[in-house]
Order: sequence, then C-alpha cells, then structure tokens
Amino acid sequence: MKKLKQIILGMFLLLTACSTDKTLSTEEQLQKDIATIDKYLTDNAVANVIKDPSGLRYVVTTAAPAGAKMPVLTSQISVKYTGKLMSTGVVFDSHPTSAVTFPSLSGLIQGWQIGFQLVGQGTVGTLYIPSGLGYGTTGSGPIPANANLIFDFTLVSVK
Repeated sequence: MKKLKQIILGMFLLLTACSTDKTLSTEEQLQKDIATIDKYLTDNAVANVIKDPSGLRYVVTTAAPAGAKMPVLTSQISVKYTGKLMSTGVVFDSHPTSAVTFPSLSGLIQGWQIGFQLVGQGTVGTLYIPSGLGYGTTGSGPIPANANLIFDFTLVSVK
C-alpha cells in the first residue's frame, strides 16, 4: 500500500512538473507582446515607429493630406490591406488592390479601432498589433492564439 502511494505521488509530481504551460494574465501577455514587437521592429530596422500607450505600434509611410477626414468608431471605412503573422510572415488576409468597406470601425479588432483613429483618410502605413488588440487568446481561423499581427494598409475612405 505504501509503495502504491509513493507511485501515485511520484506520478502526480511528474505530471505537475511537466505542466509548465502557464496562462499569462492580460497585462503579462501585453508586456510580452510589446517586447516581441519592439524586438521585431529593431531587428528589421523599421524606422519612424510611433508608439501608442495601448501597445500598438505604427508607421506612417505616406501621411494623409492636410484636412483629411479622421475616422471615429462609428465611421465606415474602406481599406486596402495585407495582414500577416509577425512570427512567420505568413499572409492570412489580403486585399492590396481593391478596398474592402467596413460599415463601422467599432466592429473591427481593437488594433484597427485604435490605429485608424490615429491616421486620416489617404494614409498609407503599417500597424503592428499586440495579440490582445487582435484575436487574443482564441485566435481566429488561420490566426493562432496570442498572435501579434502586422497590417500594411491604405486608408482609402472615411464616411
């Protein structure tokens, strides 16, 4: 009986020790994502990066013209874009030549909600989105859980 208890205890300890897959808190995941994004930007010599307090990073390649319309959460936007996974560079969605219209910015991922409110109609740039502002811990389709995302975009119109 004593030997059986020792075996069971040993198996329990072994299973517990092997289970190191700790779920991070939202803040811990954000800090990990920010570090990963900042390293990616440095390693790839991405210049003129603007850092938003949310953790979003973005680069404006072509600024909107003076007086350009700025989106708000209720705006309908039309965007040309390519979305890819930061970790692999794999493209998961792409509409680089014909704009896709979204009826309300508020219905999109938080990274787009935050990012597009920072740029005006006509802006060309790139959004670097931490996982929590993208598809979070669940992912979506080809986007795995906790994936940092890159979107090259042109904000074609704002209504």
